[in-house]
Amino acid sequence: MHITRAHRPIIMGRRGGVASNHPTASQVGLDILREGGSAADAAVAVSLVLGVVEPHMSGLGGDGFYHHFDAGEGRARVYNGSGPSPGASARHDFRASGMPLAGPLSASVPGALGALARLHHRHGILPWERLCAPAVEAARAGVGVTFSFHRFSTNYQAKLGADAGSAAIFLRNGKPAPIGSFISQTALADTLAMLASSGAESFYRGELARRLLADFEATGIPIAAEDLCGYEPQEQDPLAIRYRGFDVLQTPPNSMGFTLLQELLIVEHFDLAGMGHLSADAVHVMVEAKKLAFLDRERYASDPRHQAVPLDRLLSFEHARTLAAKIRMDRAADIPLKDIARPAGTDTTYFCVIDAQGNAVSAIQSLNNAFGSGVTLPATGIIMNNRMTCWHLQKGHANEMRPGKRVRHTMNAPMVLRDGKVWALFGTPGADDQVQVNLQMATGLIDFGRDPQSLAEAPRWSSDQVGQEANWPHGGRHALTLESSMPEATIASLRARGHLVHEVAPLEGPCSVALLRALDEGGCAFGSDPRRDGWAAAY
Repeated sequence: MHITRAHRPIIMGRRGGVASNHPTASQVGLDILREGGSAADAAVAVSLVLGVVEPHMSGLGGDGFYHHFDAGEGRARVYNGSGPSPGASARHDFRASGMPLAGPLSASVPGALGALARLHHRHGILPWERLCAPAVEAARAGVGVTFSFHRFSTNYQAKLGADAGSAAIFLRNGKPAPIGSFISQTALADTLAMLASSGAESFYRGELARRLLADFEATGIPIAAEDLCGYEPQEQDPLAIRYRGFDVLQTPPNSMGFTLLQELLIVEHFDLAGMGHLSADAVHVMVEAKKLAFLDRERYASDPRHQAVPLDRLLSFEHARTLAAKIRMDRAADIPLKDIARPAGTDTTYFCVIDAQGNAVSAIQSLNNAFGSGVTLPATGIIMNNRMTCWHLQKGHANEMRPGKRVRHTMNAPMVLRDGKVWALFGTPGADDQVQVNLQMATGLIDFGRDPQSLAEAPRWSSDQVGQEANWPHGGRHALTLESSMPEATIASLRARGHLVHEVAPLEGPCSVALLRALDEGGCAFGSDPRRDGWAAAY
């Protein structure tokens, strides 16, 4: 492993650790591991706490994918907590009115909690109530407003101000709460306390469900009792490919994890290590591979329960070789996905956990945009997602909206195995930037041998294609965003090849990664991202 001095130290531990997008969540996960909890236990506790300390990113009103590795069985399993479009969505003519980016009609059925409960049922050791306790405490005691949270609440002030419940909690006299102040969420604390005692089943088919339905009616969210009662998380086998001798596992559709695997299969036809980390050739190859893979994502990414996704062909050597042959080293390709241009942003949170036995979880969860729909349910204190904005409205599109169907998710939670054991976990929030930043993490660890922390801080790129954005109406532009800390020669060479380069300040690029990598002498090294509130902890 190539060690490079970074702003933050590499966190290392022999018995386990956590990397997440908030220090409080990472500390809670470490506490659970020290108590003898499993990686699944720590993941549940971290997930619930993140929904409190990062209320703009995830929570009980959102979705999640939880990718678990059982060291004893040598087997990985994905717990898919993505909720479907509510049945009432059939009554709305979104093609005529347009898909709302916020508000009651933008919310779909929340699924994350169901998947967490299933993960705990299969792999947990500690009591459910114990795992809920830190989130209850954080919600009741209050969460400190960080620079990152203040920036998001400032950017989304209008959305928060449009909902009385959100404004009362997250704003101060109509303005964002100042850095250093504390935000208490007492109604959410009561909900979490009830969840601790009655279990996740109550959220979908019990007393909590009744409270949720009353909240939905009060706020105009068209999620009905049959939507909640009919929801079940899905257990799935991960997708898997071989990449330079490693097994790379991914969350299957309706996640777009297969797109990362496609990118890797394409770039495997090039000598990235010989090109050098952050070289113009290496960045160019990865950007061009991403553009080609996104074409297949647009054609095929869907809910496989409603439409088959031809994964055998998409992840075949022959298809990857055909796509790799299309890449010209001297020229950037312009590959639009459609002719719609309207900007939209998406935010999520990622974390990873490993325990002393080698069990691990690669996890990602989201409300979709920051603060989701902007609607905070008045009695339960839950912020609802705005996942409906990710649907396509064209007839016949793979991601066309239908009641009961799960939308295409940019969320994905990779895992890398070597010799049947976890070698690396990594992931990030960031909508369509996720699989391209994950490509940079995978190649950084495998091809370039970088340590997790310096890789998390390394200059980053993001490719945008016309029509690629996750949110309706799926805008985008033909551009390549680079952090200005990228080598000057790399930036100049990419411009010369026809990339329309847009520079941003160092550490102002896309996403916020968390990652770990196994060490040769045992234990793991962890990395966290200073672009938000990322933090790693191990013992």
